[in-house]
Amino acid sequence: MENYEIFVSMLGSTVRLSIPLIFTALAGLFSERAGIFDIGLEGKMLASAFAAACVAYATGNAWLGLLAGIGISILFGVIHGFASITNRGNQIVSGVALNFVAAGLTVVLGQAWFNQGGRTPQVPNGARFDPIILPGAEAMRHVPIIGPIYSQVISGNNILTYIAFLMVPISWWVLYRTRFGLRLRAVGENPGAVDTAGISVTWLRYRALIVAGFLCGFSGAYLAIAQSAAFINNMSAGKGYIALAALIFAKWKPVPVMFACLLFGFLDAFANFMQGKQMPLIGEVPVQIFQALPYILTCVLLAGFIGVARPPKAGGVPYTKER
Repeated sequence: MENYEIFVSMLGSTVRLSIPLIFTALAGLFSERAGIFDIGLEGKMLASAFAAACVAYATGNAWLGLLAGIGISILFGVIHGFASITNRGNQIVSGVALNFVAAGLTVVLGQAWFNQGGRTPQVPNGARFDPIILPGAEAMRHVPIIGPIYSQVISGNNILTYIAFLMVPISWWVLYRTRFGLRLRAVGENPGAVDTAGISVTWLRYRALIVAGFLCGFSGAYLAIAQSAAFINNMSAGKGYIALAALIFAKWKPVPVMFACLLFGFLDAFANFMQGKQMPLIGEVPVQIFQALPYILTCVLLAGFIGVARPPKAGGVPYTKER
């Protein structure tokens, strides 16, 4: 029974730790399906976390913090579009530049505004997204097998957690069952054909980046005012890059993206669980080894151990209208 309790606890941690990855990977899904490589997901997440924490602290309202995080993330997406779509710049360079800007600007502004070494003050409880207890959770807590999963894994999460999982079928529906999704996928494969049909490639790609910014805003807000209660320097900790790895691992498909993010979340939860634990015949393993597991898996996946993963054919290539 004790082992089952440990399993349920790790399952709950897996869900909570995978949420920012799901939002960010879905954001990358929309931008890359439109032919825009978005290395700047990390920067968007970091900037939106800072904005959400600042506004939530100043106003005492979590929803205003979320809106601020979404707004700054969309702004970063538009800047990326201006550099790589309008001016046909290198998409990788533009994304990396945004990551550097976000990493530096959040620390400088945090120090200037709050004088706490780049941190924001603690966000009050009323300005955070609190856990939601679902109906019957307490009554089912002691029911064997099913009860702990319902009461500790399914119930007790904040609203952004449920929104993240809801966004997976919504993203699938938008990409595969709407005119916008059809055009979005087409512009990532053959923008010339889309242009010939009289559809603006530029505006379609901008809209993809706006959607990506919208989703990244949720991931940053989750980090700062749902999972935590303040912004901390570099609190995204490479999650944007891990989300990109999950996106490649899932071969740019929404439902596999969710499972890939849950895999990375499980590794993170496993690393937290193994801190200070003794392993048979080995003893206590340095915690840094377990903390490195998600990043090691990222390198393994990107090295090509996932089979053939073909990105959109026009990905990373600026489109020039033929005259």
